[in-house]
Amino acid sequence: MIRRLLALDGVLVAARFRDDGQLVEGYGLLDEHHMWRLARFAHDYKRFTQGNSDQFSMFTRLRGWTPPKGWIVRGEAHSVCSIGNLVCLVNNAEASLNEVMRELDDVSHF
Repeated sequence: MIRRLLALDGVLVAARFRDDGQLVEGYGLLDEHHMWRLARFAHDYKRFTQGNSDQFSMFTRLRGWTPPKGWIVRGEAHSVCSIGNLVCLVNNAEASLNEVMRELDDVSHF
């Protein structure tokens, strides 16, 4: 199911990881070692984002911070997008981040 993410313009890699950060499946332009590293990064960043969201909720006493829907780390040429236990590496010049996030959200429910 996650292979359909590769059909989006600019998506170079799509991967799914377990709750412990282990790679379940990955498709695209990276070798297995780099797919594993991407999955591990996404897992760690997801946990970091959840912790920050929890702190925002506690300090501001405003609703809506948790759980975080997803996240994007944007670099000059590439970005990493994630929702749930899915992660994509995208080329910024070719990808619509809004479209990628919508599709990640849809695929994350399967």
